[in-house]
Amino acid sequence: MIIYHSDVKGFKDAQMSGILADQLDRQVRENFRQSSQSEIQSWRNSLAYMHMVINDPSIPDDAGVAIEYMIPSSSKRIDFLLSGYDQNDKASVVIIELKQWSEAEMVTEGNDLVETYVGKGIRQVPHPSYQAWSYASLLEDFNEAVNTQRIGLYPCAYLHNYMRKKNNDPLTDDKYQEILNKAPMFAQTDALKLRGFINRHVRQGDRKKILYTIDNGRIRPSKSLQDRLQSMLDGNQEFIMIDDQKVVYERVLSMAEKTKRDNKKRVMIVEGGPGTGKSVISINLLCELIARDRVTHYITKNAAPRQVYKAKLKGSLSISSIDNLFKNSGTYYEANENELDIAIVDEAHRLNEKSGLYGNRGENQIKEIITSSKCSVFFVDDDQRITTSDIGTKEEILKQAQALEAIILTDSLESQFRCNGSDSFIAWLDDVLQVRETANKILDFDYDIDVVDSPHELLNWVESNNRDNKARIIAGYCWEWPKKERSNPEYKDIVIEEYDFGMSWNFDQGVWAIEPDSVNQAGCIHTAQGLEFDYVGVIIGPDLYFKDDKVMTDSSKRAKSDQSLRGLKKKSKTNPQEAEEIADRIIRNTYRTLMTRGMKACRVFCVDDALGEYLKQRISAIPIDYGDLDVLDYGQLKIADGCNFDARY
Repeated sequence: MIIYHSDVKGFKDAQMSGILADQLDRQVRENFRQSSQSEIQSWRNSLAYMHMVINDPSIPDDAGVAIEYMIPSSSKRIDFLLSGYDQNDKASVVIIELKQWSEAEMVTEGNDLVETYVGKGIRQVPHPSYQAWSYASLLEDFNEAVNTQRIGLYPCAYLHNYMRKKNNDPLTDDKYQEILNKAPMFAQTDALKLRGFINRHVRQGDRKKILYTIDNGRIRPSKSLQDRLQSMLDGNQEFIMIDDQKVVYERVLSMAEKTKRDNKKRVMIVEGGPGTGKSVISINLLCELIARDRVTHYITKNAAPRQVYKAKLKGSLSISSIDNLFKNSGTYYEANENELDIAIVDEAHRLNEKSGLYGNRGENQIKEIITSSKCSVFFVDDDQRITTSDIGTKEEILKQAQALEAIILTDSLESQFRCNGSDSFIAWLDDVLQVRETANKILDFDYDIDVVDSPHELLNWVESNNRDNKARIIAGYCWEWPKKERSNPEYKDIVIEEYDFGMSWNFDQGVWAIEPDSVNQAGCIHTAQGLEFDYVGVIIGPDLYFKDDKVMTDSSKRAKSDQSLRGLKKKSKTNPQEAEEIADRIIRNTYRTLMTRGMKACRVFCVDDALGEYLKQRISAIPIDYGDLDVLDYGQLKIADGCNFDARY
């Protein structure tokens, strides 16, 4: 999607009239969100410099101009694009990353990172040329028209406030030469050089046709991590890491190198919500560190991702080799100290205290992983803890790392690549499910989510979108899963009588997420967490309902075979308020996690009719008056009228 689209003449006229920044502000507000004053000011500053650059007869007036182009399936926007034809009549687009930096420093550790003042502090960020190149690569990956129409993409960076140093300039040091060759950088005194770069690729105007072709081009299917795993292990670059993903990736590699040199234990904690690339970074790190001959394990508590990865690698690697790469978090209580060079812990929020089949082995999985590895990285999202056994909070990881006298590093991931790349979808969903109150009251972004009126409609929608085996139904764990029926396709675990609907849970054998026939089986939080699909249908069971203008939870509606709330009955006798808080948060976190598994679209069916109507209202952007409800005030929050914790917990 393009926020502003014109030709060079239209851009120059709007800029000279002083209305361009206001037009951008209006378009952003109408399509996305409120613009900040700093963002508006940055447009005024940077676009004035771009006007100076292209205000020349060598740049054709009918060349296309786009500002703030949103890259498909991501939350990233390209600052400035110019389109036209080169001297050989080849369609070309110049991609310009605009920066207002006046100072920056080289980062000696890692590749393509620099240090500058952003976000009210000095931070490591990708080199502007890397950012421009990665955005161009992302556009090429996702937009089919770029390839079918043979459109050349030519990225560069323009730092119009940055004065290049006469000697030893940090941003053009030899260590950045490779990325500078891919995307040249232009500084304060380089306006004529930038004009020449543009003119080399845009000699003739296209009357906005090329940018129109790109903006309306077919979006390629998103790459699936599990499908690209073998290629990544073979050394191929399947995923271009951008912005904060690149920073985290390079910082982890740098941490590993420092530990190799000084033998000091290090721990890095990376916070990131659903779809921010935690698993992609984890697998990229695994592949790179293996290539560097480091003893590296990819670790998860949840078996589902490991089962999928093992199934995908079967036949190309031996079973023992696969098992040595992908490890259960409960296997380190007998490990030797520092036997690993690095432990990569994905879904770290799912780590438990005890290990073993009966939960009676070891002391603390976090402590054991840190002890057994020279350095470790934990990817964590506190809002994806979905059982009473989950202890992997940022606070607990910090506590264990400090006790073991490790050097601690922290970072976070914000870029969104699921839910059609919408950063605000997660915040909107938190507000809708009343996990926490946010400013995102209405659905003001481009993600395909809707509520259906029957489970049959939900199943039909999933089946119709399963052409590439990338659509699944997942449900809240409110229906039993009898052991003796777990491989019986005729047995229907999920029964919703008023709709004459029945469906099996995923079978005990096979890998539900990738088995072609499993589209007719429902997954649950335990088989879906850590994975993603193009299309996801969610059945919200009776443990979540709507009453008295509140989204409420009822833990008694959970199936007896689900262990998520185990131990809360005992806790409710000594501290009922805390027990209620834990149960409520787990149920909300469960549906938050399930509703963020879909990359392209999500459909929801609610057993509770009132909850379904409430979700429809929120999706259709009808304002809801919440009165004085504070969703985090558990003193006022009801779990369920007259509900007692079931004896099974």
